[in-house]
Amino acid sequence: MGDDSEWMKLPIDQKCEHKVWKARLNGYEEALKLFKRIEDEKSPEWGKYLGLLKKFVTDSNAVAQLKGLEAALAYIENAHVAGKTSGEVVSGVVSKVFNQPKARAKELGSDICLMYMEIERAEVVQDELIKGLDNKNPKIVVTCIETLRKALSEFGSKIITLKPVVKVLPKQFESREKAVRDEAKLLAVEIYKWIRDALRPPLQGINSVQLKELEEEWVKLPTAAPKQSRFLRSQQALKAKFEQQQAAGGDEADGDKDDEPAPQVDPYELLEAVEILSKLPKDFYDKIEAKKWQERKEALEAVETLAKNPKLENGDFGDLVRALRKVIGKDANVMLVTLAAKCVAGLAAGLRKKFGTYAGHVVPTILEKFKEKKPQVVQALQEAIDAIFLTTTLQNISEDVLGVMDNKNPSIKQQASLFLARSFRHCTQATLPKSMLKAFCPAFLKQVNDSAPEVRDAAYEALGTAMKVVGEKAVNPFLADLDKLKLDKIKESADKVELPGKKGGGVGAEKKAPAAKAAPPAVAPARSSGPPKKAPAAKLGGPPKKGKPASAPSAKGKKCPETKEFVETELSIEVCEERSAAVLPASCMQLLDSANWKERLASMEEFQKAVEQMDKSEMPCQALVRMLAKKPGWKETNFQVMQMKLHIVGLIAQKGSFSKTSAFVVLDGLVDKIGDVKCGGKAKEGLTATAEACSLPWTAEQVVSMVFAQKNPKNQAETLNWLANAMKEFGFAGINVKGFINNVKTALGATNPAVRTAAITLLGVMYLYMGAPLRMFFEDEKPALLKQIDDEFEKMQGQSPPTAFRGARKGGAEEDGEEADEQEEDGGGAPDVMDLLPRTDISDKITQDIVDKVGDKNWKIRKEGLDEVAAVISEAKFIQPSIGELPMALKGRLNDSNKILVQQTLTILQQIAVAMGPALKQHVKNLGMPIITVLGDGKTNVRAAAMTTLQAWVEQTGMKDWLEGEDLSEELKRENPFLRQEVLGWLAEKLPAMRTVPSDLMLCVPYLYSCLEDRNGDVRKKAQDALPIFMMHLGYEKMLKATGKLKPSSKEPVSALLEKARAVMPAKLAPPPGKAGAAKSVSGGAPAAKSVTCSFVSCSDNVSVLSCKPPHFSPLSHCQGVLGKKAPVTKATAKDEEDRSGVIFILVPNGKEQRIKEEKGLKVLKWNFNTPRDEYVDQLKTQMSTCFARWLQDELFHASDFQRQVKAIGVMGERMEDELEGTVSCLDLILKWFTLRFFETNSTVLMKVLEYLKLLFPTLSRENYHLNEYEASSFIPYLILKVGESKDVVRKDVRAILTMLCKVYPASKVFPFLMDGTKSKNSKQRAECLEELGCLIENYGMNVCQPTPAKSMKEIAVHIGDRDNSVRNAALNTVLAVYNVCGDQVYKLIGNLSEKEMSMLEERVKRSAKKTPAAAPPPARQAAERERPQREHPSNPNATFMRKPAQQPQEDVPNKLKIMYRTYRIQARAQNAVREHSHPSIPKEFQLDLDMIENDHTRVSELPDLVQHKLDELLEPIMMPEPKIRSVSPHFDDLHNSTASTINFVISQVASGDINTSIQALAQIDEVLRQEDKAEAMSGHIDQFLIATFMQLRLIYNTHMADDRLDKKDIFKLYSCIIGNMLSVSIGSVSKEASMGVLKDLMHGLITLMLDARVEDIEDGQQLIRSVNLLVVRVLEKSDQTNILSALLVLLQDSLTTSSGSPMFSELVMKCLWRMIRFLPETINSINLDRILLDVHNFMKVFPKEKLKQLKSDVPHRTLKTLLHTLCKLTGAKILDHMSMIENKNDSELEAHLRRVVKHSGNFSGMKSDRGTEKGQDDRMSKAKVSDILSEIFKKIGSKENTKEGLTELYEYKQKYSDADLEPFLRNTSQFFQSYVERGLRVIESEREGKGRIQPSSTVIPQHGLDSGSVPLNGEEMKPAVYYERLKILRQRQGLENNSRGDSGPMRPITSLLSKPSVASSTDMLQSKLSQLKESRESHFQQEQSHSHSPTRCSSPSANLDDLKKRLERIKSNRQ
Repeated sequence: MGDDSEWMKLPIDQKCEHKVWKARLNGYEEALKLFKRIEDEKSPEWGKYLGLLKKFVTDSNAVAQLKGLEAALAYIENAHVAGKTSGEVVSGVVSKVFNQPKARAKELGSDICLMYMEIERAEVVQDELIKGLDNKNPKIVVTCIETLRKALSEFGSKIITLKPVVKVLPKQFESREKAVRDEAKLLAVEIYKWIRDALRPPLQGINSVQLKELEEEWVKLPTAAPKQSRFLRSQQALKAKFEQQQAAGGDEADGDKDDEPAPQVDPYELLEAVEILSKLPKDFYDKIEAKKWQERKEALEAVETLAKNPKLENGDFGDLVRALRKVIGKDANVMLVTLAAKCVAGLAAGLRKKFGTYAGHVVPTILEKFKEKKPQVVQALQEAIDAIFLTTTLQNISEDVLGVMDNKNPSIKQQASLFLARSFRHCTQATLPKSMLKAFCPAFLKQVNDSAPEVRDAAYEALGTAMKVVGEKAVNPFLADLDKLKLDKIKESADKVELPGKKGGGVGAEKKAPAAKAAPPAVAPARSSGPPKKAPAAKLGGPPKKGKPASAPSAKGKKCPETKEFVETELSIEVCEERSAAVLPASCMQLLDSANWKERLASMEEFQKAVEQMDKSEMPCQALVRMLAKKPGWKETNFQVMQMKLHIVGLIAQKGSFSKTSAFVVLDGLVDKIGDVKCGGKAKEGLTATAEACSLPWTAEQVVSMVFAQKNPKNQAETLNWLANAMKEFGFAGINVKGFINNVKTALGATNPAVRTAAITLLGVMYLYMGAPLRMFFEDEKPALLKQIDDEFEKMQGQSPPTAFRGARKGGAEEDGEEADEQEEDGGGAPDVMDLLPRTDISDKITQDIVDKVGDKNWKIRKEGLDEVAAVISEAKFIQPSIGELPMALKGRLNDSNKILVQQTLTILQQIAVAMGPALKQHVKNLGMPIITVLGDGKTNVRAAAMTTLQAWVEQTGMKDWLEGEDLSEELKRENPFLRQEVLGWLAEKLPAMRTVPSDLMLCVPYLYSCLEDRNGDVRKKAQDALPIFMMHLGYEKMLKATGKLKPSSKEPVSALLEKARAVMPAKLAPPPGKAGAAKSVSGGAPAAKSVTCSFVSCSDNVSVLSCKPPHFSPLSHCQGVLGKKAPVTKATAKDEEDRSGVIFILVPNGKEQRIKEEKGLKVLKWNFNTPRDEYVDQLKTQMSTCFARWLQDELFHASDFQRQVKAIGVMGERMEDELEGTVSCLDLILKWFTLRFFETNSTVLMKVLEYLKLLFPTLSRENYHLNEYEASSFIPYLILKVGESKDVVRKDVRAILTMLCKVYPASKVFPFLMDGTKSKNSKQRAECLEELGCLIENYGMNVCQPTPAKSMKEIAVHIGDRDNSVRNAALNTVLAVYNVCGDQVYKLIGNLSEKEMSMLEERVKRSAKKTPAAAPPPARQAAERERPQREHPSNPNATFMRKPAQQPQEDVPNKLKIMYRTYRIQARAQNAVREHSHPSIPKEFQLDLDMIENDHTRVSELPDLVQHKLDELLEPIMMPEPKIRSVSPHFDDLHNSTASTINFVISQVASGDINTSIQALAQIDEVLRQEDKAEAMSGHIDQFLIATFMQLRLIYNTHMADDRLDKKDIFKLYSCIIGNMLSVSIGSVSKEASMGVLKDLMHGLITLMLDARVEDIEDGQQLIRSVNLLVVRVLEKSDQTNILSALLVLLQDSLTTSSGSPMFSELVMKCLWRMIRFLPETINSINLDRILLDVHNFMKVFPKEKLKQLKSDVPHRTLKTLLHTLCKLTGAKILDHMSMIENKNDSELEAHLRRVVKHSGNFSGMKSDRGTEKGQDDRMSKAKVSDILSEIFKKIGSKENTKEGLTELYEYKQKYSDADLEPFLRNTSQFFQSYVERGLRVIESEREGKGRIQPSSTVIPQHGLDSGSVPLNGEEMKPAVYYERLKILRQRQGLENNSRGDSGPMRPITSLLSKPSVASSTDMLQSKLSQLKESRESHFQQEQSHSHSPTRCSSPSANLDDLKKRLERIKSNRQ
């Protein structure tokens, strides 16, 4: 009792584990009650018993065990977590319960197993039960079989996988125990119920008595299929339906489910595969070639025996199939042919889909062999070809069958048709598409008319079968020309056809079901013939964008009536006259052929009126056009009459039912007049109308053939021009390119240039649609002509074809039908274009000799064979898919021991892919899969070649064929790490783009799981990357279910990875919106655009203009769009994300030094090669692995995707500043990796490398880092190789990098590398190296020449005699540079030259003496020159190096011209433009070189700085004429008479091309704007300022951002200043002054800036974009609302009109409009509605409603509607009074739209007023709260402790409520407190917005020596005296004042700037000093420019003033 009391107190879970059985029994009882009581299946209580459940069922005490089983059953039934215990519990049940004597225990154990199945653990339970069948205890075996039987009976064969059960069943029949055998028999009967005859083959091996018993039992079974009676938890809906059917009555249920289970189980799947290749006789291949037929027969009989196995294991059957094919094709003994055919049939039946690889080789041979007439041979061949068909697709063998359809032998034709008839029976509508029918039907129609009756009958049968399968509607269009008798025969054949797989009564039963389904469509065509055509659409419109089966028939239904419309018999002239007389006035008919032209003209006018008034149904088109063609017809001599005639033709074609018969009447006349000057326009209109009526393809074909039959070049040219335009209007669908090519070639060869030009223009338009393949047609043309064609194609490059807007009237239905049928094709519209190309059949060129060579034992002969194959393919260009025995031969070479031959084979396969096009699909299995095998090769280059080949194949075939069948899973099965990582990477890249995948992808999942646990880390990583992509298609549930077959140790980690993958699984691509829509919107249309928008929303906080979404934009769809687009490519697992956030360079102490040491000690390869070998790459990988992040190294060495490399370089660039130390430590490795890229041809990677280098070297220079010898020698020689690149942009960048290189590596050491570069065979490289040598000598003097100047110069002088002109010029320029440095001494240095070379040099020296404006720069200048960021080298080789100062401005001219603002011609622009342009256009007039003028070379070094200043500015103080200054502005003095003129002057500087000048001007303006008392001075100048600002924005966008010489930080500063200024403008009241035109351009500039991807590359680029975002919001809020709304409307119109614009641009403009619409309730009273409505009217004129709807996105249409709706809602009917500015209101769509909206919104006016009242009350209520909040905030500001917190809260409050009034709270405070609050808010604003505002410090406004003093460094206002100070300094510099310069250092003017002036005196002083400012203005610009180029320049000593004045006087006298 004491013991009992102890355990009675324990909790339930502890009782269940107690050692006392009574305690456990009690615990089980209480647990059972508890389990039944817990209602929540996810209650934490369940978790306590999770580990105890196995003990429940395996209790050692029988009584307790029974109760434990009951408790366990209750737990499994109710607990959510029970599934986790299934394996261990069922295992316990099998071993410890099924052997119990008590029936109750067994029953409960069985129930537990079934309950686990119910909770979705069927696979685990089934596996455990099957394991139990191997138990030695027969009781356990019997109970396991019984449980399996119960499970199958209740759950059905869908839940219970029968294959493993059937596999072990025969073994149970052999058991000694009768109970086991009896239970096995019952199980076999139960299985038979579900799969019927599929069970027979696996049980054929059991005892015959048992089999007989089973047969007897099977016969007794009912014929009705069994039904599932117990359902899984996930099948509750099905369960409810089942119960409902049971209640309603069993019959209905039977009827519904009757044919569902029938096709479920294939007997083939239940069989074990047999391996037969190893069992072939060893001498088989010798015997099969033996001369004695008996030996051959023995060999074939051996194969036949093996092939009888119903299921064969896959292997390489290529040799066996080839041997059998040879027997079929060439053996004379028909008995052996029969035997071989049976072998082939057996192999095909046993291998099934795996035999598809060989189908293409055998089918042509069998078809040819049908010429045999012996029945047994024919029958065997039929069986073989039928078996083969089931292993492949109709499409794959269609080419072969079509090839024999017109064979001379009737037996072959007959058997081919019969074969197709039998094949069609296995097809469905999906597998027998219209494209296939289109290919086969013409061949059948030929055979229908064949002389042999058996051929005709076979064709009837084939057509009848096709009709039965796809329906009459699909086939009838192809049978239009057949007579009724033949049609009846075809229909009769169709009625006789019985399709396989139909039960109960064959045809009758089969007809029932389709009849029921087809009922609605049967009604639709009857109705569709009448006017109301909307009935079918209404029916199909229920579920939106689904219902594919329904949409296709409806489209086809429409097509039939349309095609009949075109058929019209030719009428006689009498009938035509009679019909015309009925509709035309009598006078018109009489005067048609009058001799008087005026009467004919009058007749035509009457004719036209009559046609215009006619109804379509009563217009006799053919009769009317024949009347027009009546004499004089198209020979009419009067042009007015002719014009009328042609116009009437167009009218008739447009209005009437215009047939091709009618078109034939008029086309002659139209073509004849198309080139006529007066009538050509009307003729073209007529042709367009005809094309619209009869389709463009037909019309174009007729017109082109007619015009080229003439000899009139004018007509030919105009016809081609019309056709080019028509293609744009109608689209390219259906155009017969082949038909045009010959005529276009004729036109290209025409003597008339207009015809040639028109032909080239037409080709350009065709290129838009066809792309690169079009060029293939013209490769044989002359080079000059080909260049013209290429130039035209280049113009079209990147353009998308315009949207077709014509031809929909009659082509629409046809196109819909086409698209509906051909939707399944992967390639969409692409294959159509490829099909147009003429293809060559090369099968006869692939001779047996070539095939033997390719398979030869000697590798040289094999190579020779491959070379021949490559030559055959190259010669053919485009080939047909029949390539003979080539596939098998090439397949053998893919595993060649010689890797060079493997690579050559891969190259040939790439050739084949391009040449064969989409038809390549049929070779995927036999040639494509072996390519994947090559991905496992050990050599990187071979794998890379294989991946390139694979990508080329997939591009042509699509992915579907690669995923079908077991081939891909078989490849993954190979435990090759290289193969696995390559294949998984490839799948991860390709699968996201697929909408659906074949179910066979599931076969790859087990191997994907094994890859997750692979020993190789790369394989594991690739498998993890692929996991979410697989899950995207297969679903989480399926993939989790597949883990059930894993080992327990593997299952948990794989399941965990699945959970992770589930979190990052990308959204599956949405299916196309509809079949027709799918073809039209290739880019994905609106969803794609929305997904992009989504990413922009995050750019800003809640004030973002971008977050304004139009209504109906679903946020969910946005996110899905983003996931769908981006996730597949860029999303890695969470672990990867973490990995990538770490450092990319790992600092290894002394790592670089160790590498240098190893290379010096020759422990590693020295980095020196002509082309990098694999060992160099491997060595670099090894070295990088220790100091590079693993993911970065993977990206850098990614074999197939160069984009990965580009991204990796981008990351290195972004993190350069942050990880500078790491970059330096790995610099040698980075540079080595770059050298590898120099040997590749990918220009994208190369440009990214150069971009990085341009960032790297200046950074290293700033850090004072110098390259060591090891780094330089492994990098510079390879960089110099790229200086000879053919692309200018690369050469330019390399030259720039070489210049930067001299800052981190001595120029004297770079010199020898360049000298080596001059020895290259590449002439461009030699020339560029010589130019660079000249620059080094010019900038650094002769000391750079190493080893000695004499030796170097001799080597350079050698190149003066070079064959290449550019090299000669470069050498001469370099020698000339030396001459400029050391004079005549150069002749000694260069040594002896030939007479010719010496004369060339002397001539160059003489010319340079005349042209050079100054001598070589002095040493002081050289130092400054050295600091220039980059040198520009001229393209003119004859110019000297001294021309460089003028070079830079000359390049800027076009860019500055581009940015000149066209509309606003104000003074600021004029000043700026003239100043900017006058400098570069005639530079020499602005370079004061006194020495040249006076021919005095003695004082070169005294005034070097004067070269930088304008001559006229210096002359002005001594009363010299100043023509150039006058040209700046004719009203210069008037402009400077007031403060306004000063502002004009400063604003003009804003648009300066010099960044520093612009920044300084912006800082001055900002200072004015930020002081309220001065801000008014800007009034009247806002437009001017904004114009200058957006001109500067354009200049940055077009010029500065593209200029790699400029530091991006400077550009960022300039952007920051601009945005800060404009924010200041938007704060003040002056912002309202901005006009509409200016606001439009401003918004254009800002939005363009937001979309500029280059900005993100700048440091803090995202912050800049956020600032712009904020600025846009401010502009929208603060500008004049009428102007900004009007500007946005005009901007939207412009953006939608230009096709080249970015779609994102239009979207952002619309988002701005949506925000404006939100403001309307507050701003409506301040808006000029008349102007807004005028803009809307103009918009609607350009984009009428219909045109607006045709745009890709519907957002513009909705935007406009919402704007008008909002205006109507706010103003009501009064809106109609505001249309005064619209000239013709009645013609405006706007008025009609507004009336509709007003009428509609009238009903809601009452509701609105109620809402308004409520809103007002809310506002009043909230005012009290506002007051309390602000009081609290101001208290905090007033306290010392919380002042900062208070200011922050006040700033945030103002941001949230921008209209909050702070005046009442500040009114009673001191001026100091108000200033403190305002200053505090400004500081917070600048902190929050980062660099969006101009900081009042020197960080934003850079200092450039003394002359940058124009910007006050403390942000205070400038004193006017500053100008005087600056002027004095400038004059002193030029020696115009005698004051000493020693005391006027940089500090004096800066300190003067720091003093704060009084406001009153500043204006007066400014006015008094304006004349002095005028004198110094231009020199100030020049000074600044010179300082910005050379900040460290030393000032030269000034000359004596008197001396200088004398020299200037001399110049003046010389000029006069």
